[in-house]
Amino acid sequence: MQRPGAHLPWLWLALVAAAALTYLLGLGGAYVPTNGDEMVYIHIARMTAESGHWLPLQSEIIDTRNTKPPLLFWQAMVAGNWGQSWSLFALRLPSVAYTFATAALLAFFAHRISGQLRTACIAAALYLFFFSTFRYGRAYLTSAPETFWLALPMWWVLWLRVRGSPTGVCAPECSAPCPPPAVRAPPLPAQNTLAHTLLTLDLNWRAFTLIGIAMGLGSAYKSFALVAPAAAAVWCAWLASAPRLTWPLVIRATVGLAWSTALALGIFALWFVLDPDPASVWQEFVLAENAGKMSNTQGYWHAALFGAYPMWTQLLAYPVNAGLLFFTVLGLGWVALKVAFQRQTYVQLTPTARVLLAWLVVWLIVFTIPSQRSERYLIPAMPAIAIAMALAWDRLAKAWFWITLAFAVPALVMLARVAWVMGDLQIATGQQVTMTLIALGIGLAGASAGFLISRWSKPATLLVVLAVYASFGLMVQPLGTGTAGYAAAVKDLVKNKRVAVPNGFTGQFERFHFVLPGAHITPYDAEGRNTGAFRPEMPPVERLDFLLNQFDAVVWIQEGLDQPQPSCLPRCTLLGSRWHVKSRHKAGEVTLQNLWQPNEWLFRREWLITRTQP
Repeated sequence: MQRPGAHLPWLWLALVAAAALTYLLGLGGAYVPTNGDEMVYIHIARMTAESGHWLPLQSEIIDTRNTKPPLLFWQAMVAGNWGQSWSLFALRLPSVAYTFATAALLAFFAHRISGQLRTACIAAALYLFFFSTFRYGRAYLTSAPETFWLALPMWWVLWLRVRGSPTGVCAPECSAPCPPPAVRAPPLPAQNTLAHTLLTLDLNWRAFTLIGIAMGLGSAYKSFALVAPAAAAVWCAWLASAPRLTWPLVIRATVGLAWSTALALGIFALWFVLDPDPASVWQEFVLAENAGKMSNTQGYWHAALFGAYPMWTQLLAYPVNAGLLFFTVLGLGWVALKVAFQRQTYVQLTPTARVLLAWLVVWLIVFTIPSQRSERYLIPAMPAIAIAMALAWDRLAKAWFWITLAFAVPALVMLARVAWVMGDLQIATGQQVTMTLIALGIGLAGASAGFLISRWSKPATLLVVLAVYASFGLMVQPLGTGTAGYAAAVKDLVKNKRVAVPNGFTGQFERFHFVLPGAHITPYDAEGRNTGAFRPEMPPVERLDFLLNQFDAVVWIQEGLDQPQPSCLPRCTLLGSRWHVKSRHKAGEVTLQNLWQPNEWLFRREWLITRTQP
C-alpha cells in the first residue's frame, strides 16, 4: 500500500508557500515595489478618515479628490481603523488577501482542468511571480481587488465548463499526462451533462444578478469603464464555449448580461447618490479621469499609430506584465501561434480553452481602443495567462526559460552588489547582508542548475524569480526598521510642528506621515520636480535657509557626496538623519562607468533640521 501523500508535489507546494511568504516580507516597508499612485490614494484615505465622514472624499492635492471611486478609500479607512491603526502594513494587507484569493481560485481551476496538483501549483506560482502581481497586487492600489471581483464571473463560466467533465480528463491544451482510467472520476449522469446545464439550469436571473454585483464591486474600486470588458469577456466566453450555439442561447445571454451590466453601473452610480457633491464627481472623475483618456489633441488615429501610446505596444502587454517571465509568456504565444492558423484548431479547442482565449482576447481588444494605453489595464486578465501557461507547461520550449535565466543572473549579481555596499555604508548589519547574500546564492545556484541540467530549466527559472523577489525584500528590509528612522525623541520634538518635506512626485510627501507621525507636513518641490512650490528655482543653499525661515523644521536631502553635512550649519540644528534611496535620476547620473558603485548614485543622506534658537 502506498503511503498517503507519497505522490504530492512537495517541492512545488513549497515553492508556492515560499512565494506567499515573500509577499508578506517587508510588506509595511517604504521600499516595497509599488506605483506612485499609492501615496496619493493613502493621502485621500487619511484625509477622508480625519473628516469623520465616508463622503465626500477629501484631498489637499489639486485635481485628485475624486480620482478613484470611494470603495478603495473605504477599504483603507476600515483596515486602518479610521486612522487609529494607520500603517502601511495594515493598508496593504487587504490587497495581499485579494491576491492570494485570486491565486487560490486559479490554482483550483488549473487542478480541475488538468487533474494534477502539480499544474495547480505551477499556475499559482506563475501568477504570484508575474511582476504585475508582485508590484500592483501587494501595494495599496486598485489592481488586486479589481482583478478578484472582475474575475469572479469568468470563474463562474469556467466552472460551468469543467464541472460537467470528470476531473483529470485532459484537454489538448493540457500539458500533463492524463491519469489512468482507474483514477478518473466516473461519467456524470445524462441529466447533468454540460449541454443540459448550459441550456437550462444556470442561465437564470440569480446568476446574472451575482455577475452584476461582482462587476459592480470591481468597477467601484477603479472605474465604471471596466464593466465593458468584463461583460464582453463573459458574453464571448459563454457563447464561444457553448456546446451548441443557438439563437435562444444568444438572446438569453445577451439579455441577461444586459441586466448584469445595468446592475453593475447602478452599483457604481450609488456614488453620485451618496456623495454630497455629485457635480464634482462628474467633473473630476467621469470627464477628467475617464473621458479624457479617449481624447487626444493629435487626432485619434495619428496618436494610435504614432503617438506616445501606439496600438502595437499593447500587443506586448501580457509579456510586459509578466516582468522577468516576459520571454516565457512569449513562449506561450509562440505555442499558440504555431497552431492558430491550422484548419481544425478552433474546432478542437476544449470549452475551457475557449473561455481562457475569450478572456485574454476581449481584454486586449477593449484596452487597445483608448488613446491612453497601458499594460496595467490588462492585469485583470493575467490569471488566464497563468492557467494557460501551467496547462501548456511541458510544451513550452526550454529556450525561453534559458533566455529568462540569462537576464535574471545579472539582476541577482547587481542586487548582491547593492547589498554589499549597504553593509559597507553600515545601512545593513552583517547578519542582514548575509541573509540577503544567501537568498542570492540560492538564486545563482538555481540558475546554474537550470543551464546545466536541461530538465531543471523550467522549475529553476521560477526559483530564480523567487530569489530575485526575496533577496530584494531582504535587501531593503534594513531601511524599514525602527533603527533606520528618526529616534522617538526626535519625533516627539516635531510633533504638532510645521515640517517642510521634499516631494519629488505627486503625493509622495504622504510617506512622511508614517515617518513623523503627528507633525504637520507641508511638501516642497524636490528632485527635479518644479510646480513652483516654495521657490524650486533658488540655489540649494539659499533655498534651505528660506525654508527654515518658513517652517519649524525641514527635511532636506543631501545634494551630493561632496556635502558631508547640511549647508546651514552652524546656523541650524541637526535633529537627526537617515538614509534616502533615490528613485529618480537625471540623465548621466547612472552610467556604465559607475553602475558598479551604487553608493555614488543610489544612496543619499536625509537630514531633519530646525532653526537654531537665538
